[in-house]
Amino acid sequence: MIRRCLLVVGAAFALICGVVSTPSVAQATPLPSADPFYRPGADLAAARPGAVLRTRPVAFVTSGVTVPVTATQVLYRSNDDLGAPIAGMTTILRPATANGRIVSFHMAYDALGPQCDPSYTLQGNKPSRAGQFEEIAIGGYLAAGYTVVVPDYEGQQQEWTIGRQSGHLALDGIRAAESVLRVPRSTPVGMVGYSGGSVPTGFAAELAPKYAPELAIVGAAAGGVPVNLAHNLPYISGSKDWAGVMPALVVAYQRAYGLDLSSFLSPYGLRLVNTVSNQCIIDFAADYPGLTDGQMVRAPYRGFLQVPSVRAAIARNVMGSVGRPRVPMMLGVGQKDSIGDGVMVTADVAGLARRYCAQGVPTQFHRYGGDSHSTAFIPFERDAAIFLNERFAGRPTGGC
Repeated sequence: MIRRCLLVVGAAFALICGVVSTPSVAQATPLPSADPFYRPGADLAAARPGAVLRTRPVAFVTSGVTVPVTATQVLYRSNDDLGAPIAGMTTILRPATANGRIVSFHMAYDALGPQCDPSYTLQGNKPSRAGQFEEIAIGGYLAAGYTVVVPDYEGQQQEWTIGRQSGHLALDGIRAAESVLRVPRSTPVGMVGYSGGSVPTGFAAELAPKYAPELAIVGAAAGGVPVNLAHNLPYISGSKDWAGVMPALVVAYQRAYGLDLSSFLSPYGLRLVNTVSNQCIIDFAADYPGLTDGQMVRAPYRGFLQVPSVRAAIARNVMGSVGRPRVPMMLGVGQKDSIGDGVMVTADVAGLARRYCAQGVPTQFHRYGGDSHSTAFIPFERDAAIFLNERFAGRPTGGC
C-alpha cells in the first residue's frame, strides 16, 4: 500500500491512499511578521542548533478542508548563512498511522514576503497554485504513513536561494521535529524539494556530514535545481516568463549580505526591487517579460555579473561547493530547449550529478525531455517518491 500511494501523483494521491478530509473554514491567523509566536527570546544564542523554543497545535487546511493529521508548529534555534543564531519555524504533520519515518518536504515557496511562508499557507491561507500541488504531494506521503516536516527554510526575513542558511534551517527543523515527536536520532529521514525547495535539499545534504552528523538521513531528492545562478542569469535575462526573478534575487542578496543597491542599480532597477520586495514568486516571475539585467544596472556596469558584490554572493551559493553528501542523491530537471527548462540549466544539473558521482556519492539523474520548469514538477515528484521509498526500504540505489 505504501508503494502504491507513493507512485500516485496529482489529485489521485489523496483519493487512492485514503486521506479523508472534513470541510473547514480557515481560521484568521496573523502573518508571521505580526505573530508573537515567531519571536524568539533574548536567550536564543544560548540554545543549541535544533533546540525547541516553543510549540503550538495548528490545522493542516488544503483546498478548504482540514486534513485529519496532528499538525504542530515548532519554533527552534538555527544558524544563518554566516553562522549567527536565528529562529526557525517548521510544521510537523503526523498521520494517525505514522510508520516511524520522516520526510522533510521543502516547498518551492520562493518568498520575499511572510504571506508566502509554508507555516502560514499550510493553514489554508491562500497558497499559490504550485503550493496547492505540493500540498497534494505532501498528502500522499501522509497517506503512506510518513510524518512530514515542512520548514520555513528561507528564515523569517525570507532570504531566498541562500544555500547555507536554507540547509541549516532544514537540518535544524528535522532535529526540532524529532525532539517534539520524541523519536531517536536513528529515525530514518528523507529530504525532497523542487525548484526553490531544491536549495535546502541540496545544501542540507552537503552540510549534514559536519553540521548534523547524528541525523539518519537516507536520501535526498532535488528537482529543478539552480546549481549556479551565474549561469541562470543570462538564460532568464530578457525572457518572457522568468525575467521577474532577477529583481527578487537582488532583494534576497541585499537582505543576506547587505549589498549597497544604490551603488549598482539604475533608477529603474531600484524601482523594480522596491516593487517586488514583499511578494511571492507567483506575483513577480512573469510580470516583466523582456526585462534584462542590463536595464537594471547603471554605468559602468552592463549586467549583474559585472558587479563584484553580486558575483561574490552568487559564488557563495553554488550547489556542490560546500561539502560531500554522505547519502544517495537524486537530481531531476526538465529540458524544453537547448539550454534547459526555461529557467534551470540542464547541463548544470547533469554536471552536479557527475560531480557527486565522482566523489563516490550514488546519484540518480533524471532529464525530463520536453518539459518546462513547471511541467517537470509532476514527473519529478513521481520519481522522488519512488527514490525515497527505495531508500527507506534499504534497497540498492543505482545511478552513476
